[in-house]
Amino acid sequence: MSLGFSTRLRTAFESYGHLCVGIDPHPFLLKHWGLDDSPRGMLELSLRTLEACSDQVGIIKPQVAFYERHGSAGYKILEDLISRARAAGILVIADSKRGDIGTTMEAYAATWLGEGSALESDAVTVSPYLGVGSLSGTFDMAERNDKGVFVLAATSNPEAAALQRSRTEAGVLLANDVVESVSARSMAMKDPGGFGVVLGATLNLDEFEIETTSANPLPVLAPGIGAQGALVKDAPRLFGALSQNLIVAQTRSILEAGPDGVTEAVRREAAETADALA
Repeated sequence: MSLGFSTRLRTAFESYGHLCVGIDPHPFLLKHWGLDDSPRGMLELSLRTLEACSDQVGIIKPQVAFYERHGSAGYKILEDLISRARAAGILVIADSKRGDIGTTMEAYAATWLGEGSALESDAVTVSPYLGVGSLSGTFDMAERNDKGVFVLAATSNPEAAALQRSRTEAGVLLANDVVESVSARSMAMKDPGGFGVVLGATLNLDEFEIETTSANPLPVLAPGIGAQGALVKDAPRLFGALSQNLIVAQTRSILEAGPDGVTEAVRREAAETADALA
């Protein structure tokens, strides 16, 4: 039996710290690297970034949308990246943000979490805003296959505030209701802590009434540190007790170093993250 995602995540934290390197072959970044916005350019950026991560970080997060732009060629590159990373012992969080109902959502789950799938990853990001209950099949498949799921809860884009800060019939802010629902499902796992949430590091979590003072094994994927303005040194203050299982996602602050500087940028950000969360 393979180890549960929660156990593999803790091992990554212990071995390499909490940094997660985003791999986004955005047209702007490809140009910055002196590469064409083509499958060949995406492949070079992806594999050189992965090489820079080797023996320095334990988690990567490819943004699926940038690969999808190039159709089957883009998917082939993503398959190669995921396969190489997992073979090297690096956890892969597929940043796909899928969200649907019924068999459609089950198909998305099978794509990213199914054993033997060409795109099989260690975890996937999903959207709960068709109802957390619509993700039940995804949670079930993830637990069967020892995978992780990260559910969008409180995101930093301003368009989301009206929805995520609305209240349920029980009077709970919707984003906090998502956190509590995912936390309860995560704690009920055979390997507790395999399901987590996405919380933007540029937010004041008090405004979402999200509890950060009590110890909780809930993993938190935190975009927004680095190029988006949040500082990694502030992570313990921003996330409180949730910092113990914080995944610090950084992309542009690393990839903007270019092909010649990406290895040093990974090393620098890994060291700063380790210092902040020591």
